[in-house]
Amino acid sequence: MTARYNLGYVWAISLVAAMGGLLFGYDWVVIGGAKPFFEKAFGLTTAAEIGWANSCALVGCLLGSIATGALSDRFGRKALLLASSLLFAGSSALTGWAGSFTAFVTWRIAGGVAIGMASSLSPMYIAEIAPAHLRGRLVAVNQLTIVIGILAAQIVNWTLATRLPFPDAADVEAARAAWNVAYGWRWMFTAVAAPSLVFFGGALFVPESPRWLLASGARDKAHRVLARIGGAGYADAETAEIARTLARSGKETSELGALLEPRVRAVVLVGVALAVLQQWSGINSIFNYAEEIFRTAGYGIGDIMFNIVITGAINLAFTVAAIAMVDRVGRRTLMLAGCAAIALSHALLGGAYAAGLKGLPVLVFTLCSLGAYALSLAPVTWVLIAEIFPNRIRGAAVSVAVSALWIACFILTFAFPWLQRSAGIAATFWIYAAICVAGFAFVRAKVPETKGRSLEQIERDLGLQT
Repeated sequence: MTARYNLGYVWAISLVAAMGGLLFGYDWVVIGGAKPFFEKAFGLTTAAEIGWANSCALVGCLLGSIATGALSDRFGRKALLLASSLLFAGSSALTGWAGSFTAFVTWRIAGGVAIGMASSLSPMYIAEIAPAHLRGRLVAVNQLTIVIGILAAQIVNWTLATRLPFPDAADVEAARAAWNVAYGWRWMFTAVAAPSLVFFGGALFVPESPRWLLASGARDKAHRVLARIGGAGYADAETAEIARTLARSGKETSELGALLEPRVRAVVLVGVALAVLQQWSGINSIFNYAEEIFRTAGYGIGDIMFNIVITGAINLAFTVAAIAMVDRVGRRTLMLAGCAAIALSHALLGGAYAAGLKGLPVLVFTLCSLGAYALSLAPVTWVLIAEIFPNRIRGAAVSVAVSALWIACFILTFAFPWLQRSAGIAATFWIYAAICVAGFAFVRAKVPETKGRSLEQIERDLGLQT
């Protein structure tokens, strides 16, 4: 029987889940525009202080991603989506109005926990409810919302940083700078509270993951969810297929010991390597230290903020292209092309800095790197991480891979000021280029193509069923 998909329903619940990605993107990148202002507000001057301020949230990201695997397998995907939305709302407001650097760090870490939860939950939930032929683009929609969140943060930062709070002041620029140090950066963080509450309201109405329901023994509930997605015939076939894979794989759904089984361990290591590659490609240094990178290239604060918005627009445009391509071109092809293009762009960007070039060349090479990343590593890594693990331990395995991603992101973010000061900004981007070359070789050797196959077919093809 041919399934008659309720595409409106599938897209609606996927978009609600993907709002976690939007909040993740905003909360993650907002610090890049707020950086020059809260540093002055708290008197941060050393590389260690600046690196910690920009990377502390990643400690929370790691904690959130570690906890999410076990918690989502025990309590379900929906309950954790709701919890992450409330944590986003509270931590963003409290970060914005922190009275000390210690309080700022504390609430940034709490916000990081929400990011870590959303980064694991949203793509996993979407992969588990999506029909096979739509899964790539639906999971990639989560990356689209991340990018929209990034762009929203950049626009909010630019708007607040360049506004005229006191147009009649004798020195408008001085008045603007003083307002940004006192209040502007605070509103940059606080703004995410409103969409967090919208996410909470939407998550109340999404169904639980049918694969989690089946793993938990709730066969009838899972069948009802699947029937609403694709009709009774689709629900019968999917319910039977998912149940077979769970039976063949064993009854445990979240035993961490299962991750150490040789066949599973090999796939988990592929997921971990992909997560690390996505981060060590270096693109997140551009997002988190955009103000410093463009200032080094000779731009003033107004142009810096505008350039940051341009990077967000390019990121959005190429992510939309990735969504159109991921189920047609395939995951592996996009990853290979992305690694090669990012490596070349980073090499040219490093060359521009080494040659002392200012302005437009730096902006162009930066945008090339961002475009290649948005078309490949940014969305496709999340798609693959959501796809390649077996049903019975998907929560735990995704948690491990995403935890590795946040560890890699912390190292990248914390190390950038030190690398820039010790090796120079040109050498820093050459290091990132070399990592992308190594990533190309890894993807070519180890990453399978997964487009067009159900999660259960992927599990069989990877030899993960007994």
